[in-house]
Amino acid sequence: MSRLGNLGARLYRGEVGYDFIRNRKIWYGVSILITITAIIGVAVGGLKMGIEFQGGAVFTTDTKAQISTAQVTDVATEASGHMAIVQELGNGGLRIQITEVDTAKANEIKETLSDELGIPAADINADLVGPSWGEQIANKAWTGLGVFMVLVVVYLAIAFEWRMAVAALIALIHDITITVGVYALVGFEVTPGTVIGLLTILGYSLYDTVVVFDSLKEGQKDITKQTRFTYSEIANRSINSTLVRSINTTVVALLPVAGLLFIGGGVFGAGMLNDISLSLFVGLAAGAYSSIFIATPLVADLKERDPQMKALKKRVLAKRAAAAAKGESPDDGPEDPRDDAETAGTAIGRPRSHRTPGKR
Repeated sequence: MSRLGNLGARLYRGEVGYDFIRNRKIWYGVSILITITAIIGVAVGGLKMGIEFQGGAVFTTDTKAQISTAQVTDVATEASGHMAIVQELGNGGLRIQITEVDTAKANEIKETLSDELGIPAADINADLVGPSWGEQIANKAWTGLGVFMVLVVVYLAIAFEWRMAVAALIALIHDITITVGVYALVGFEVTPGTVIGLLTILGYSLYDTVVVFDSLKEGQKDITKQTRFTYSEIANRSINSTLVRSINTTVVALLPVAGLLFIGGGVFGAGMLNDISLSLFVGLAAGAYSSIFIATPLVADLKERDPQMKALKKRVLAKRAAAAAKGESPDDGPEDPRDDAETAGTAIGRPRSHRTPGKR
């Protein structure tokens, strides 16, 4: 078995682990700081909306221009009166994007580009995009996002409980905020590809969260019938038992997306790939983080406020205090079927007891 596989097995059995729940205030602080930075980025810099949302014209040519991309940008910007975005295509041609341009102005720009680039006007394709089309896309995206959130809350409340539904919703909002903030800070265009990427990462983030919640649901069965572990300790084991799985799925998902973003978009200059790949890359990373450091600790915080969980915690701490006063381990004494470690979960940071029944 590989080292990672062996570690995963030991984490699952509760033999080793990291106390995520105890350090939850650190994770909350980190998330709040990142979220505030993202909000400031959107408020100050704003989002750079693509032509699909603002309307305008896109000029493309398959013929290589006689001047540099920077010169083309200057020519197109001067001709249109708006900042032009020029991308070099793989075949040597150009894609020139200019917002807020009507049909008459587009024809003038086309003639100017033909003269400056040394390319016949017939070889330059001009496509106009109306702002109403982008507005429809934005409205449908917001509608889809709202419906998705409602269905998520309803499903999790039925399949698990309302506390998990609330925690998952907060984690999803956390992921969206961070991803949008990165777009504002980096200055990438927001296009329909960005919207698709955002909706995709929501599903992935939710999947990762549900995996941990399912483990937690299994571990908390008959929790009030034992006095070994508090709810937070069981929640902690649920995170650790699925930790390697979360890492593996996140890394596998990030590798091809990183290839699109850094190699496809960065090295080969396929700028249109950046729209969807950046949202996927940031969203996948944020989703994995929120599933481990935000969603489950929030559930533990909410659950520990329940009177039954408060009473359980008092019983567990009282038992440990009594055992410590006698110089004994809390696990010493006759076996109690209600204290089944397989049911309640093993306390993180303490190996499971392997005592022989009937012996101390």
